[in-house]
Amino acid sequence: MKLKYIFPLIIAALAFMVSCQDEDTMTLLDEIQVSSSYVSLPVDGGSASITVTAKDSYTVEKVTTDKDKVEWLTLSSSSGSAGESNISFSAESTLDGRTAEVLITSAGKTQRINIIQGLATISEATVAEVRNGPDGKTFRTTGVVATISNTEYGNWDLEDETGTIYVYGTLDAKGASKNFLSLGLEVGDEVTIEGPKSTYGGSPQMVDVTVIEIRKSLVKVDSVENEMLTIDAGEFIAYLTSKGQGVSVEIPEDAKSWLSISSIQSAGENVVVTFKVDANAGGDRSTTIVFSTTDGKKEYTTETTLNQKGAIIKASIAEFLAAEVGDIQYRLTGVITDISNTTYGNLDIRDFSGETYVYGIKDFKDKNLKVGDIITIVGKRAAYKEDPQVAGAVLESVIPVTPATIAEVLAKPDSSTDFFMVSGEITKIDNPTYGNVYLKDGDDEIYVYGVYPGHGATGDFRKNLLADKDIKVGDQLTVIGTKTTYDGKVQLANGIYFSHESAE
Repeated sequence: MKLKYIFPLIIAALAFMVSCQDEDTMTLLDEIQVSSSYVSLPVDGGSASITVTAKDSYTVEKVTTDKDKVEWLTLSSSSGSAGESNISFSAESTLDGRTAEVLITSAGKTQRINIIQGLATISEATVAEVRNGPDGKTFRTTGVVATISNTEYGNWDLEDETGTIYVYGTLDAKGASKNFLSLGLEVGDEVTIEGPKSTYGGSPQMVDVTVIEIRKSLVKVDSVENEMLTIDAGEFIAYLTSKGQGVSVEIPEDAKSWLSISSIQSAGENVVVTFKVDANAGGDRSTTIVFSTTDGKKEYTTETTLNQKGAIIKASIAEFLAAEVGDIQYRLTGVITDISNTTYGNLDIRDFSGETYVYGIKDFKDKNLKVGDIITIVGKRAAYKEDPQVAGAVLESVIPVTPATIAEVLAKPDSSTDFFMVSGEITKIDNPTYGNVYLKDGDDEIYVYGVYPGHGATGDFRKNLLADKDIKVGDQLTVIGTKTTYDGKVQLANGIYFSHESAE
């Protein structure tokens, strides 16, 4: 199927250069004027200058995006003073054409400078050649749609026999973005695309590609049954259409211990594959099943994903941090020590064993959570740039913690469920092993029966917090606990360490 929306880059570039040559005049601003709004740089590398006349100081900046940082273009200056001055633009040699835009701003007015170096050309290449090619160069390459990760912008993976490259953005038939579904592109389709290569986070990608041709796969998953299985054993059924010579099924190695083929039934082009799924004693799990067929010359593939709910593993934060990144669900309980995003609920929680970052809690704005609250969440072990975090977190329960003065706590009735956050100066350490201390705030004093490293501490984990953190008499200590009375003596029981400030 031919899609008639190839953009002639060479013609556009030529038209751009002609417009540069034909422009004898430009819009003149009182605040800032430039000798030319177009700059052409030699393909072999070099520089060119313009004269800027400004009534006030000005700034110079390249127009960049997340996809293109325009690192190939060098500016002689990022600012200038009132009067007349020169700005130089330079670049190293290039095998392919490239363009950029520079903004010169003064007194709220902006002059746009268009930069061009050479003519844009399109090279046909394998995926490996695209990956190793220079940023900014436009390539045409052919491969199979391996995975689709975003169906609005069109983010997906293209694969051929030389490797895989990520496609970040796909234009529709009219050259518009955010309309990927209109193309009808599916996993397993063979497709030819054109677009510039760039690098993001050290990984090569193609950006805002144009689809030249789609050759539909001979095998397609029409629907599935039991898309989300419970933790119990069950069946997963895939209904396919295959126009090739039979169907083969590939189960990933990491799923072969719990997933197997029960039957394959064919009736013309209609194929039904039934899988046996074992009970799941671990966390949530999923796998991608690949179906293949051939026309005798070429192999065509499609895929589907099987998901199964699993048991939730209760873990300390230290155990969670030591776990591998994956889909297993963990139940964590800890004190909120910081909230970095009050919209999505990006925060830190800490228990007796450690602290971890939580990348958002579902419906956080409706939870009324605050720093100091003790929460229980369920989420996956994830990481960002190798830093561990909780992903997909869901709040299970919360114990509200009320900030209060010592005087306010002394006036409260005893309760094992009402938690307070109290600060004061340590006036005496009664038991250094378990952290029995006296806290004073003004004229009011309270006995804290145990200051433990964090929520969930038991046994030996309760010991030696004061020594481990070098906490001494005179330091300011903030603890969380409940108000009780023992032998007529008011105290804060089972204190959870929150923070301290050294008197020194």
